[in-house]
Amino acid sequence: MKKQAKDLTKGEKIILAGQTCVVQDIEISEIGKQGKRKVRIEALTEKGEKIVIIRPEDFPFDIP
Repeated sequence: MKKQAKDLTKGEKIILAGQTCVVQDIEISEIGKQGKRKVRIEALTEKGEKIVIIRPEDFPFDIP
C-alpha cells in the first residue's frame, strides 16, 4: 500500500531505505517556486537511528 507524504501522521509506520520506520514529526512548508509544498519527515528506525528527509507533498511512501 502507498500513501502520499502529506497524508502521513505521527506514529505511522513507513518504509525508508528498506527499513521500517516510525514517523516522529512532520512539518509541511508553504508553496514554493515549484508550485508544491515540501514535507519534512523525522522518523526512527527499528535500531533507534533518526532519519530526516524532505520530499514533495505528493511523494508516495510504502506502508507495511
